[in-house]
Amino acid sequence: MARLRVATVWMGGCSGCHMSFLDMDEFLIDLADLVDVVYSPVADVKEYPADVDVCLVEGAVANDEHVELAHIIRERTRLVVAFGDCAVTGNVTAMRNPLGAVEPILQRVYVEAATLHGRIPFEKGIVPRLLDRVEPLHAIIPVDAFLPGCPPPAPRIRHMLEKIVAGEAPVLEGSELKPG
Repeated sequence: MARLRVATVWMGGCSGCHMSFLDMDEFLIDLADLVDVVYSPVADVKEYPADVDVCLVEGAVANDEHVELAHIIRERTRLVVAFGDCAVTGNVTAMRNPLGAVEPILQRVYVEAATLHGRIPFEKGIVPRLLDRVEPLHAIIPVDAFLPGCPPPAPRIRHMLEKIVAGEAPVLEGSELKPG
């Protein structure tokens, strides 16, 4: 049996989902015998690879680089999972949405309130350009399964991964919601 090619991605969020993933303790050793982690914030891989079997995407889509990466993930991945509440709903990351367009906020904070050399960071390419509205992953690309939770508990992550490794659908009753 071929080893599954697994990726994890961290977009706009707190990294709590990845920490919960690491809380699977001994199961990670068992999992290492069955999968190859081909992309992750805990691995030193710079470019998202082709032919990924499953990708757990943590975090909301908050900037232009996230949008680009989301499209690359969808193009190169068989099964995309929105991993955690930020990816599923926008959650805490989307709390800035009621403030409106990002340009006036950044102007006020980085230019008008600056005491020295005020400038908006992405004007010089220092950070990615923020989107006016933070979006959940499925608003940007089609998602195959959702794993909600802030963060999802390690036993639920393990249960979902066991189903995927066994070749079963990753949808768990009462936990994951299939996109409609």
